[in-house]
Amino acid sequence: MLPRAVQAVTRRTSRTLLFVATARAMSTKADLRYVSKPASDAANQASNPAKYPRQLYPEIEAHDSGMLSVGDGHSLYYDVSGNPDGVPCIFLHGGPGGGISPRSRRFFDPAFFRIVIFDQRGSGKSQPNAAEDLQGSLIENNTPKLVEDIEKLREHLKVDKWGMVLGGSWGSTLALAYAEAHPAKVRTLLLRGVFLFEPEEVDYLFAKGGTQGQHPAAWAAYCNYIRDTSDDFESERQNLLGAYWKRLTSDDAATRLAAASAFVGYELSISKTFVEDKIIRECLETPSQLVPFAVMEVSYMLNAGFMSRGQLIAEVGKLSSLERVCISHGRSDFVCQPVSAYRLSEALGKLKVPVDLDFVAAAGHSDTEPGLVSSMITHSDAIRDLLAK
Repeated sequence: MLPRAVQAVTRRTSRTLLFVATARAMSTKADLRYVSKPASDAANQASNPAKYPRQLYPEIEAHDSGMLSVGDGHSLYYDVSGNPDGVPCIFLHGGPGGGISPRSRRFFDPAFFRIVIFDQRGSGKSQPNAAEDLQGSLIENNTPKLVEDIEKLREHLKVDKWGMVLGGSWGSTLALAYAEAHPAKVRTLLLRGVFLFEPEEVDYLFAKGGTQGQHPAAWAAYCNYIRDTSDDFESERQNLLGAYWKRLTSDDAATRLAAASAFVGYELSISKTFVEDKIIRECLETPSQLVPFAVMEVSYMLNAGFMSRGQLIAEVGKLSSLERVCISHGRSDFVCQPVSAYRLSEALGKLKVPVDLDFVAAAGHSDTEPGLVSSMITHSDAIRDLLAK
């Protein structure tokens, strides 16, 4: 018989191999059983969106990349593009667990900025990825640690201070948490789809059905997955996030993937004004994206973002030295409510911090919304011009 330590490693390896094999088998076809049908789009706006004044900057390749060990068994993937001698900026992706893509570089003027993007713990190319090592990916995966990771990356890249920190959705939460922890290291913020991690925001989105007024079928599908897989739905419906967590951390890989598909499918189905079926399918067919998105988001939602109640607004006074905060928020954002952006802008205004809040008509939550792209690029260029003075 093998020694116990070897047996344990063998069992973990077997579970990992089983999960990867199952993930590969299921990744060929999206699980759409609990994804609601999108609203009609007779004008075909999803494929042919309205033209806005500003577009993303052209595609650009990274000139530096690497893996940074940050402790707790985590190594973060990062890359750097744009002007090697430019003003440093950093992109914080959403989710948590959403990960980056080459598109993330395109919100900044590459001639002016030194552009840094990275995958947060457990997601994307960072290791361990939640789809391959669930338990490892969750070790010390919390907001204070992510804030520390940004500092370690800043020091590793020899950045004195960030000229701009751009964060969208959960990335806006992390941007605020980082800036409050290290105000001397941030000059400006650009935020999209503000999420303050107040209890009512979590309840609205994932617990009490706040979205069902505009998206009744999507909310029903989100609930129905738990109902259809539950032995006691009357009990589990009282804690839907906990019910999803139970399935997302199941010993059965197929259960984990099915739960992730239902959870992520719900959020993606309410994230855009004109829903693109292709984007939903691609995400649900890619376990390395799907699983971290679901697992990390539920983990953080269950734990109040690993912050004290109302922390970001309570500590907003630490942001008084910011040179400017720009906010782009979709008027029809059903994931992160516009009121959060308004509350933040009012709190910053009392500190005399220059704030430019843009509520974008005919835009939802996703940073692929054409109106939000135009707004964010306009703000990014305005910050560039400020920093160039």
